[in-house]
Amino acid sequence: MEIQQIETYLNSPDAQNRIRGIVGLRNHSPEVAVPLLKKRMYDREFMIRSYVAMGFGYKQTEEGFQSLLDIIANEKDPNVRAEAANSLAKYGLERALPYLERLFEQESHWLVRQSIFAVIEEVIDSKMLLRICQIGLEGRDPLVKQTAVSQLGRLSNTSQKVVALEMLLPFVKSDVWQMRSRLANVLRKFDSLPEAQEALSQLRQDPDYRVVAAILEGCL
Repeated sequence: MEIQQIETYLNSPDAQNRIRGIVGLRNHSPEVAVPLLKKRMYDREFMIRSYVAMGFGYKQTEEGFQSLLDIIANEKDPNVRAEAANSLAKYGLERALPYLERLFEQESHWLVRQSIFAVIEEVIDSKMLLRICQIGLEGRDPLVKQTAVSQLGRLSNTSQKVVALEMLLPFVKSDVWQMRSRLANVLRKFDSLPEAQEALSQLRQDPDYRVVAAILEGCL
């Protein structure tokens, strides 16, 4: 698609045309695409702003990186902030991690936090992962808490395993069976530690059969 046609689409009052314009930038260089994407950063439609955030991840320039930081700082819609977090990670986790960690700490919406958990799957900085999980566990959203529990399992073979286990053990008494079931799966990774063995023993007597089943599945 020619740039002139893309610009016409981007300036259209029709949201579908504006999306066509953004999609049309895929075959153009980052240097051409990013300035045009920036023109729709504050579009009234959140879906278009999400496409813009996504575009900054694929068309990488320093200007695009700074634009993503601006979105993270000022965007009101969590869907767009989550997309911006995903795109920021595409610039390389080494560079993006400090910003993602700060965003996770400041952000309370489950979608954004879940997106950050997803993009740090390959992170091997155990201290940083421990901090993010602690923040997640201190929050209110049950899904984020369960994800934090799962992520702590990645620390079972690191120098942070004892601290990670200490963070996990209180959830043996969680009122949410899904949390106890998730915990049962994670604790098996720490079964070389006596505290984990004792917690698993308690969960084998759990009143909810689904929690007991989670332990038995791990024994197969």
